[in-house]
Amino acid sequence: MKKSRLLIIFIMALHLSVSAEEGMWIPMLLDRLNFKQMQDLGLKLSSEDIYSVNHSSIKDAIVQFGSGCTAEIVSPQGLILTNYHCGIGAIQRQSSLQNDYLSNGFWAKSFEGELPCQGISVTLLIRMEEVTDKVLTGVDEKINQFQRTQFIKQNIEKIEKEAVAGTHYEAKVKPFYYGNQYYLFVNEVFRDVRLVGAPPSNIGKFGGDTDNWMWPRHTGDFSVFRIYANKNNEPADFSKDNVPYKPKNYLPVSLKGYMKNDFTFVFGYPGTTREYLTSYGVDLIANKENPLRIGLRQQRLDIMNAAMEKSRLVRIQYAAKVNGIANFWKKMIGETRGIRRIEAISKKEEQELLFKQWAGSAGKQNDRYGNLLPAFRSVYQDYLPLDLSAIYLTEAGQGIEVVKFAAGFRDLDKLIHNKYSKAEEIEKTIQNLRRTCVDFYKNYDASVDLEVMVAMLREMGLNMDKNYRPDIFREIEKSYKNDYLSYSSAVFAKSMFTDSSRILSFLRSFKASKVKALEKDPVFHLMGSIYERNDKDVIPEIKIFTDKLDSLQRLYMAGLMEMQQTRRFYPDANLTLRVAYGKVDDYKPADGVAYSYFTTLAGVMQKEDPAIYDYRVDPQLKKLYLEHDFGRYADRDGTMHVAFTASNHTTGGNSGSPVLNADGELIGINFDRNWEGTLSDLMYDPSQCRNIAIDIRYCLFVIDKVAGNDRLIREMKIIQP
Repeated sequence: MKKSRLLIIFIMALHLSVSAEEGMWIPMLLDRLNFKQMQDLGLKLSSEDIYSVNHSSIKDAIVQFGSGCTAEIVSPQGLILTNYHCGIGAIQRQSSLQNDYLSNGFWAKSFEGELPCQGISVTLLIRMEEVTDKVLTGVDEKINQFQRTQFIKQNIEKIEKEAVAGTHYEAKVKPFYYGNQYYLFVNEVFRDVRLVGAPPSNIGKFGGDTDNWMWPRHTGDFSVFRIYANKNNEPADFSKDNVPYKPKNYLPVSLKGYMKNDFTFVFGYPGTTREYLTSYGVDLIANKENPLRIGLRQQRLDIMNAAMEKSRLVRIQYAAKVNGIANFWKKMIGETRGIRRIEAISKKEEQELLFKQWAGSAGKQNDRYGNLLPAFRSVYQDYLPLDLSAIYLTEAGQGIEVVKFAAGFRDLDKLIHNKYSKAEEIEKTIQNLRRTCVDFYKNYDASVDLEVMVAMLREMGLNMDKNYRPDIFREIEKSYKNDYLSYSSAVFAKSMFTDSSRILSFLRSFKASKVKALEKDPVFHLMGSIYERNDKDVIPEIKIFTDKLDSLQRLYMAGLMEMQQTRRFYPDANLTLRVAYGKVDDYKPADGVAYSYFTTLAGVMQKEDPAIYDYRVDPQLKKLYLEHDFGRYADRDGTMHVAFTASNHTTGGNSGSPVLNADGELIGINFDRNWEGTLSDLMYDPSQCRNIAIDIRYCLFVIDKVAGNDRLIREMKIIQP
């Protein structure tokens, strides 16, 4: 029996070992878990240089940009770099037909010319701390899941409150390893962020959706912002009196370049990974969820892209929307293909067999872990129809722009029906809605949305589980004989939501007696049917299933860690600051196909096609290329490098993250992964998983030589070769 147990553990180690490049690691634990390996790979810094609470370190130059990207501080005056696709929302909101910053780019010539970006904030980590024992106070195996959740919620609220008492900081406690550990993050959140510069989209988004997630890439995916603070260097709302933020640290920018096998590390805020899911969870994502989401998004993208090709105004209005829809759409396609290519589900099943054998041979542990896998299978089977119905409601129903917009009027409806509502509260809500209307209709085309509505309602009517389908479909069947075009055309013709002048007129003259007109509006009625089904029926049921799965996953994670006590387990990404490390590397995606680890400006010219918007080359960029005028930004080989690949383990949220060399100098800005490696959110394949970064020298070349904005270059600390 003893030999059998050792054999099982040995086999398990072979199957579940972590490659050198795999993992998104907690920075405060590098010294304990990773630092020796990082040094062996080439790192020349100390762990305190990377993360410290006692003196300035690289972590003081890394910020979360908005709610889903990363940026890095690169000057003593709060200048930050991130991706173009992270900043495109701000760039688009500042654009108009008169000032088309998407097509023409934008470069502030002075501090006074930098544009405020309403709604964008950056978050800077002050410190982190493990608080597992405090969070789990009062929690034991005897209490049920509801009681556990309540204990943890109360404990977290207390910890967060105490952590920032008497300060302007904000605190957040987050679970790690599915709730087996907890960490406290104390942050400083800056709310005055301004647009400093952005290349035209034919540089910043060169290749468009066709090249997205692909390698080789030739995209200048960067934009430039600045953090502003009050005169005490503290966060403040936008004010003309605010001044550029003075950071504790900022990154030096290197012109040294890189070679294959050079050590690199990425410091940023990766969003979500699920590396420890069972085979049932991976199968659900790859073979059920992803195909459905892909199909629904494909239809919306086809409609929007066709309209953008016909109208310059629609292109401006829908650039950021299409970017957001397409990014995840293409990622899901690559992820599903990758899972199937490496037979990830079979590998998970092999792991689960070994786990089952270990649990059965572990004596007392069989009582705790022995029934886990059958329980997973049962819950996932019951969850499937509900899960797919939720996707139809969100991707299709709420994918209709005017439906999602009308949902914002529910608060007004509730206030009118609440006898305790105050007049000033109602008036404030109306004013907020009027401001929202201005933003929404500025970027809305009703003819595009009408096509989307027809397509999405048809998909829901034909394919969605009838048990969860909104009640509105009974009306469509009865009154319109399931003619979704006729129904949608009638809705658009009669609704005030499809015309900005009508909805604004309604709000300007609004009285409580007019609430019936709102409730009878066909768009509001459609929205209510979709959201009511989702909010009252689907979401509560999903919560029951996700609670069950979370409980099972927490126990499974604990079992894996108990079984492999010598293995270094990295926690799944959860939008907290992490370090990933690897090396500059090429890869071979298929038999007979080999990709270099870098691309050059010559590749931009090879892809040039004036007939296709995404492949039009900026005239000044082309001129500099033809003159071979790269200045000091050329590589040692004389070419202008554009992008490079490395084996750092990244995911969404790492967009905009700095790629640093062994000396901690900025050599690139992470912006993507290769399509073959997008499965890394579920399983890391060291032979295929690569992060893609814009070469920082190309970024500086565009700022300096293409845009002629050397004032920004002078702010930075440039490290010469």
